[in-house]
Amino acid sequence: MVQKAKILLVDDRPENLLALEAILSALDQTLVRAVSGEEALKALLTDDFAVILLDVQMPGMDGFETAAHIKRRERTRDIPIIFLTAINHGPHHTFRGYAAGAVDYISKPFDPWVLRAKVSVFVDLYVKNCQLKEQAALLRLQLEDDRQGEGRPGTSTAEPLLTELSARLASVEEQAEALTKQLGDSPDIGAAATAAHLERKLAGLRAALEALRPGAESV
Repeated sequence: MVQKAKILLVDDRPENLLALEAILSALDQTLVRAVSGEEALKALLTDDFAVILLDVQMPGMDGFETAAHIKRRERTRDIPIIFLTAINHGPHHTFRGYAAGAVDYISKPFDPWVLRAKVSVFVDLYVKNCQLKEQAALLRLQLEDDRQGEGRPGTSTAEPLLTELSARLASVEEQAEALTKQLGDSPDIGAAATAAHLERKLAGLRAALEALRPGAESV
């Protein structure tokens, strides 16, 4: 069983954090609070998160600066960030959010259903990624057993699992392709950024899986 995904909520106002928790509680995942950029960075040192909801306006280290630190760290640079802001200074402000590494930029007040739907996309991708990593680890063990048992009669024990993994990933790729098409048709720049993020993550998973096939060079 894959553990619940962790979602990091970063906002200096307790009432905003409470509202986010109410909106996202239906996803049945682990919600982690941080009341500052510094506290968020500390949480990211020890825990893995599926997605980060990050307020732009905070005293001290603001959302843009916090995102820059997150993207500089190898451990956290691939975690999707959704900026939440009450500021609306036009397109240039939105572009600054994407330049900081956000996959989406949502202005307050926002539609709770839309926010929950967007977060659920990244949670689902994270959970599937964890499942594939666990199965890939098992596959590596079976491949090692096969190599040690070369010359013995019988078929490879790893090949059926490899086939199953490939089929599961193909199903995820098909779903993501449909989602990417929907996002790509949207005029929202954030939607396009989300689609690009999904494509990169799935391409990485496919490359990792292909590297496990017999005869593939070890990385």
